[in-house]
Amino acid sequence: MAIAASAAEPVSARTAFEKLKTLAGDWRGTIDKRGAGDPVAVNYKVTSSGHALVETLFPGSEREMVTVYHLDRDKLVLTHYCAAGNQPQMAMTRNPTPEVLAFDFIGGANIRPRKDGHMHALRLHFLGLNELQAEWDSFKDGRKVVTKTFFVTRQ
Repeated sequence: MAIAASAAEPVSARTAFEKLKTLAGDWRGTIDKRGAGDPVAVNYKVTSSGHALVETLFPGSEREMVTVYHLDRDKLVLTHYCAAGNQPQMAMTRNPTPEVLAFDFIGGANIRPRKDGHMHALRLHFLGLNELQAEWDSFKDGRKVVTKTFFVTRQ
């Protein structure tokens, strides 16, 4: 799906969600080192009559995690069901572009955000129709401790 906006022009939450839905399918890649890191698999599935996108990271493994993206009125939000047993929620930040969608922590379940480890931010870089870079920031004790970067291509 083409987005009729330039790289510098922000996109709406609805347009960003439509862009996310184009990820539907199976993706494979590596973690932290493009082409040389640990292997990663991810599946994206549009569900709920097109109203939600389910991302399954490490499908079928013991560390499988699910993230559900959806619109909440005029906001694009996600809930990440983490292997750590918590469920951080994030909302798309202002000024997203067709190439980069960023999400920041807005709350969640089973989390004391100033103390517990949790995913706190996500940046999705659309590098083409079949290439995606996802950067997940993990926080603990109220500050960022690590960024995990996933380099994946559509299968």
